[in-house]
This record gives sequence, structure tokens and C-alpha cells, in this order.
Amino acid sequence: MSGFLQLQDTRVLITGGTRGAGAATVALFRELGAHVLTAARTRPDATPEDIFISADLTTARGCADLAAAARDRLGGVDVLIHMLGGSSAPAGGFSALDDAEWARELDLNLMPAVRLDRALVPDMVARGRGAVIHVTSIQSRLPLPEATTAYAAAKAALSTYSKSLSKEVSPHGVRVLRVSPGWIETEAAISMIERVAKSAGVDREGGKKIVMDSLGGIPVGRPSKPDEVANLIAFLASDRAASITGAEYVIDGGTIPTV
Repeated sequence: MSGFLQLQDTRVLITGGTRGAGAATVALFRELGAHVLTAARTRPDATPEDIFISADLTTARGCADLAAAARDRLGGVDVLIHMLGGSSAPAGGFSALDDAEWARELDLNLMPAVRLDRALVPDMVARGRGAVIHVTSIQSRLPLPEATTAYAAAKAALSTYSKSLSKEVSPHGVRVLRVSPGWIETEAAISMIERVAKSAGVDREGGKKIVMDSLGGIPVGRPSKPDEVANLIAFLASDRAASITGAEYVIDGGTIPTV
């Protein structure tokens, strides 16, 4: 990959870059020579201190602090990658989601991108160059009503917002793209597989099959790997994708069954 893409000295801010596909993306961009900054509430031991900012991005203050740190440490941002996301909503369908649960899902999955774009994209526009990548989810098109209604709706809002932003800033040299993953085999996913397998009295492969079946099946027969998601993001952020903007790239092993 490093021989194919050149991101040397590119200034990159990646949210949600301490775990899973986010951590894989941070590692790949650093391997490709980029200057990377990432953020979370707390720093895992595996994340180098010199690329990390402690910030709660579910708050306006946390986003403002991160934007200021990006200007201070990097001198600005050339590529802004929004990977932060997740869900802690309870099972039970729509009726289990009170206003506080809806607010939490929106504050985690939509508003950090909105706030950081508002703070950092105008500088890209002024320079006439930049790339913004919003990591959404196939659940915006294929929601799981038992437990992820609010998450799916927040990611759908992020996708629509991203498309609108692309139409506004692409004429000024700033590309805006969406990457829409399906199930990714992260550490959290592996833990979930093991819990499902134990509950069902099957081995790990059996647990994986149960999860894949709940998604309607994955034609390639497995979840995506974090490195595969990182590779797609790196390509889209690079000059190799210089004429691509406003588009969504699904990486789900064929999970979505329609065109």
C-alpha cells in the first residue's frame, strides 16, 4: 500500500482513532508518512502520546478544544476523517428510546462531525484544497430495529449532511466523501461473537455465523477487517482519488442485498 499511495507530510485529524478500524487508519496514515492527530476521552497504552489529545467529542467544548489543538500541533488540517461512532442504546425497539437516548446517539454519531467541520473546513476552503471523510454505516440503509434505531438514524443524518457539505465545498477544492462499513471484526466484535457463542452453546465460528445471519448474511463469508477499511479511507484521502467527491463507498462484504 505504501508504494501505491503518497501521503507524506499530509496533516490528518482522525476522530475515534484509538480502537478498531480507527486505530488501523491511524497506523496506516502514519506508515504513509502523514502527520496524524487523534482524540478520545482517555488514551489507550497502544496509542502514542505525541499524536493524542484527550477530549470528549460529544460536547461542543471538546470539539472546540480538538480543533484548536489541530491548529496548534499540525498548523491546520489537510484531511479530516470522522470515525467516531457507536451505540449504547438499550434493546427493546423504538419505545425503549427516550429523549436522553436519542440525544446521546446524535451527540456521538452526528454532532462531532458537524462541529469539527464547521471549525476546520473553512480553512480548507480558503486554501482551495482538502478532504473530509465521514464514516457512516450500512445501518443507515439497513437498520436493526431491536437495538440500533437511533444509531442508524444518526448515521443516516450524517450521510445526508455529508452529501450537502460536498455540494457546497467541492467547487472550492475540498472533497467530501462517505465510507459506509458493515460489520467489522474489531476487538469489540470478537468479544460479542464469544458472548453469542457461549449463550448459544457453539464455538466461535458458530457464534460468528449467528451474527452474520442476523444481518441477513455476508456473501463473502466474513466481516471486514479493520485494515481493509483503513485501506479504502487512505485511497479516498489521497490524490489518487482527486476527482472523487460527494460519493459513498460501501465496504460490507456484500451485506446490503440491493443495488
